Amino acid sequence: VGFLCSTLLYNATVRLGKIKMIVFQTFKVTAVPDLFLTSVKLSHDATGAQYLHAARDDSNNLFSVQFRTTPMDSTGVPHILEHTVLCGSQRFPCRDPFFKMLNRSLSTFMNAFTASDYTMYPFSTQNAKDFQNLLSVYLDAVFFPCLRELDFCQEGWRLEHETPTDPSSRLMFKGVVFNEMKGVFSDNESLYAQHLQNKLLPDHTYAVVSGGAPLDIPDLTWEQLKHFHATHYHPSNARFFTYGDLPLEQHLQQIEKEALSKFERTEPNTAVPPQAHWDKPRVDHVTCRPDALAPDPMKQNTLCMSYLLGDITDTFEAFTLSLLSSLMISGPNSPFYKALIEPEIGSDFSSSVGFDGSTRQASFTIGLQGMAEDNTETVKHIIAQTIDDIVATGFEEEQIEALLHKIEIQMKHQSTSFGLALASYIASCWNHDGDPVQLLKISENVSRFQQCLKENPRYLQDKVQHYFKDNTHRLTLTMSPDERFLEKQAEAEEQKLQEKIQNLSDADHKDIYEKGLQLLAVQSTTQDASCLPALKVSDIEPIIPYTPVQLGTAGGVPVQCCEQPTNGMVYFRAMCNLNSLPEDLKIYVPLFCSVITKLGCGELDYRQQAQRIELKTGGMSVSPQIIPDTDQLDLYEQGIMLSSSCLERNLPDMFQLWSDIFNRLVFFQETEKEIFKSLCKCIDFILMHLHRPAGDLQRDGPGEIAELTDLTSVLRKLPRIKRHLLNPENMRCAVNATPQKMSDAAGEVERFMGNIAANRKERKPVRPTVVESVRSSSWIICESECVRTVPFSHADYASLCILARMMTAKFLHGEIREKGGAYGGGARMGGGGLFSFYSYRDPNSTQTLSAFRGGVEWARAGKFTQQDIDEAKLSVFSAVDAPVAPSDKGLGRFLNGITDEMKQRHRERLFAVTNKNLTDVAGRYLGVGQQTCGVAILGPENESIRKDPSWVVK
Repeated sequence: VGFLCSTLLYNATVRLGKIKMIVFQTFKVTAVPDLFLTSVKLSHDATGAQYLHAARDDSNNLFSVQFRTTPMDSTGVPHILEHTVLCGSQRFPCRDPFFKMLNRSLSTFMNAFTASDYTMYPFSTQNAKDFQNLLSVYLDAVFFPCLRELDFCQEGWRLEHETPTDPSSRLMFKGVVFNEMKGVFSDNESLYAQHLQNKLLPDHTYAVVSGGAPLDIPDLTWEQLKHFHATHYHPSNARFFTYGDLPLEQHLQQIEKEALSKFERTEPNTAVPPQAHWDKPRVDHVTCRPDALAPDPMKQNTLCMSYLLGDITDTFEAFTLSLLSSLMISGPNSPFYKALIEPEIGSDFSSSVGFDGSTRQASFTIGLQGMAEDNTETVKHIIAQTIDDIVATGFEEEQIEALLHKIEIQMKHQSTSFGLALASYIASCWNHDGDPVQLLKISENVSRFQQCLKENPRYLQDKVQHYFKDNTHRLTLTMSPDERFLEKQAEAEEQKLQEKIQNLSDADHKDIYEKGLQLLAVQSTTQDASCLPALKVSDIEPIIPYTPVQLGTAGGVPVQCCEQPTNGMVYFRAMCNLNSLPEDLKIYVPLFCSVITKLGCGELDYRQQAQRIELKTGGMSVSPQIIPDTDQLDLYEQGIMLSSSCLERNLPDMFQLWSDIFNRLVFFQETEKEIFKSLCKCIDFILMHLHRPAGDLQRDGPGEIAELTDLTSVLRKLPRIKRHLLNPENMRCAVNATPQKMSDAAGEVERFMGNIAANRKERKPVRPTVVESVRSSSWIICESECVRTVPFSHADYASLCILARMMTAKFLHGEIREKGGAYGGGARMGGGGLFSFYSYRDPNSTQTLSAFRGGVEWARAGKFTQQDIDEAKLSVFSAVDAPVAPSDKGLGRFLNGITDEMKQRHRERLFAVTNKNLTDVAGRYLGVGQQTCGVAILGPENESIRKDPSWVVK
């Protein structure tokens, strides 16, 4: 970092050929010790492009470029443009180079995002050559895209015959984004959030749908798309961000040479003006589709009050308001939790609740979903009264202390995608010309916040008075179900379609038919991707890095210790086996996990216990686990995993909290409401696991729990589960900590085991849990076909991994997304031995099922090249070699028993996969008559499925 600073302080002079010229001006070099990085702010002389580099000792380097994109209608132009620029560019004209690079690189992340007022294109990789390759593709894609009309038709929208080769079949709307946004707005929470923003900020770009409203998307023309690119995708409207340990000068040279040198400065008119402040509050209402799974059909209403706050470029004020939001709504000690959640007026907070800093002016929203219409006025009154109460009494000191402790934990915890998180964190503020570096000075903001509280004990109460009590820019938005909602949507779409069709001439009809055939031909043609840069399989490291662990015991319980640079954090996990749990209790395990850390302990009620957890840990959780055996398909371990983390200074406190949960847990009658809410949420978990070959979960349907009205019987079961699961006889533990703190951590584990020794009871021997896989059907929540194959240790497992990746890239992507119009689809090989085909947001379910079968036949026929195999290997290795955070090192060994030696053996098998291996496994495991499989589709009732007698529609 020191060398970096010294080399940049002379205005980032870059040598271009024989001419030495100043290309970037360095504004400021700033050390950010909170995040162990040095930031460098620059500006490009010729175009005015802004640039921020974050130098940090992290090999997972990231690049992103974002443009301020401010649409003034809901045609979805920035969203469709985001898709279309990735369909080919001047240097890389092959179709969909973005997707093809997934198989030609070792990227750890590749994607693009359309926000309300910006579009971002980020990627990350640990390989320096790969970084240069991806940077070339990204720069050419965003600045020099082909923007072909057929790509616009495929990704955006088009009129096309239902069967493109049959001109007598009906015309319909098609397009990837068109189908995607229909899927988005079929979700009530997404629909509500969109309306909330549109109506709270109605005077400019936030009044429209940047992703595209389905009925407005067909109004967008190809010319308008190209014009939007010309006016918005210019370096003068761009913000570049790089992160990691690669040299900045190399990034600047490449960006200048391949992109910026070809542009001159413009003055883009993309700034978002401040929203005019209302002089009085407003009220509005929207409708949605009824929820067939709602526990109470009469409680499907949503009500929120949303308040417009300050400009997000005032970074300290935004920081303060974000903290204030957390104090108001987070956890059982917060005032709005007590006032709105505990009385059970609604099922939960609305998903829109909280601080939102994604628009130029931030907002805060509070309200409920799952409430009865009769409670509308009651909720309004409670919100107003709670704000009055906060102004009068403020917050407890311990609440503020717990929140600041949480911020300290967040700063110290190291994630594998830190660069991506950083890019996302600064995007909105920087987009509106705020100072992104100031956002990163978290300790400085915390100190200033504490000083403000010291100087004015009513500091937060004054903020509540100003931004909530006295704020006239307040929107109250309600949403209720309409039985005809879906029918009205279908009618509106049909009307829009007929409006388009009735103005068509015979020549237009002919043109639509011919373009449909042309697009189909393009989609069916194998593209030459040789123009794209690519790594080689030989660029992949042949040997994995070794992760040393120490195996020992504490109180007779196996303990795995992994010394890692955890930045002053300690991470603890414990796996508790379900072997001794009676069959009748297993269905309640997800519920038990959901509530066990939310109850009182000893003399503390659940609120006080929650406060202790927030003050002393980074969180404590218990989650169900179903772990497949690495050698046998029919052997699974069922259990629960305890997880927690803490700052090193709080190590004894964290284990005391676990000891209290084991020894002093109290199932108060007052907890029934919390248990019932968790009970409902557990239904989703149980459904999600129905595809697992775990017969115990499959035999007991969720209906048994969902229909309970008397919780007494459930409350009696939870202590019984606790006696079986929170028992040292069934446990194994893992600790990740720094070498300096490991001995202390091991000592705390030893004391913890001593404290819970009383839970150790004599039990009759129990046969290990062997779960027979269900052979008639396997279910997964999406359109899917799952095939039973082989476990991780089997020699064919590597070939099936490569086959899934290759089949996705070379066959299924084209059939399901490009031709079928689904948002995504492909194949994957799971550790539990299931080879799965999938698609999502898919308008053509039966066509996709045919594509699954077609993919198998394609593979069996060997219709692929060695280049295809090598690309699939690169893609698989990018996942295999994905960075692992210090907190998670050794976790695979602890949970699954997968050692480094087993990983290395799997690695060698991946390298060795041949054409013959792939055709062989495709035939033996996936061929018709060879596989044990099941198929499921989740979604609205489908006409073709309903007419097929082989399907059961539920």
